[in-house]
Amino acid sequence: MSRYDALKREILNLPNLITIGRLFLIPPVLVLIDPTDPINNFIATMLFASAAGLDILDGWLARRQNLVTVFGKFMDPLADKLMAMSVMIYLVHVDLLPPWLVVLMMGRDFYISGLRSVAATMGVVIAAGEGGKLKTVFQLVGICCVMARYTYRWPLFDEMVDFKVIGTLFLYFSLLLSIGSAIQYTVDFRSTLRQQREGSEAS
Repeated sequence: MSRYDALKREILNLPNLITIGRLFLIPPVLVLIDPTDPINNFIATMLFASAAGLDILDGWLARRQNLVTVFGKFMDPLADKLMAMSVMIYLVHVDLLPPWLVVLMMGRDFYISGLRSVAATMGVVIAAGEGGKLKTVFQLVGICCVMARYTYRWPLFDEMVDFKVIGTLFLYFSLLLSIGSAIQYTVDFRSTLRQQREGSEAS
């Protein structure tokens, strides 16, 4: 099998097609975000939540059908970042998020990506930790709540819930988890390098 055929086979398996499909949901989400239109905002929120749900589905299918590929390992986290960052940048544009929050989150993601690239050149693998995974969950839920943004009555209760406030709190907590996981990744990276150096000196 040629290199082209092997790549084509990787791209065209079902989990990777789902990952690519998630990217095509980004433009309609951005078009529908409208601070003045609750219906469009609701549709945009449902589309974004569907894209986040498909992320779980493609990972589950890849593991279940033994279809974990190099392309999928690269594209899946890239799709996550493009989804989250593009929507958060647009939420800043329509005054639904503070710019500093998005800048810090983007800076953290660029830092971790750079750290992983440096680690890979040294033969060190930095796996996603529980803090990073939890950060992503809080981030996606927070984005959905900010997009919904209006005050709704809680089912079975008389209390009103401001989704924008709840979503912003979720994103603040996601930021704290982001910083914490970035520190942990850095510590783990330095520890692994130290062990490798000590091992090479001992040999």
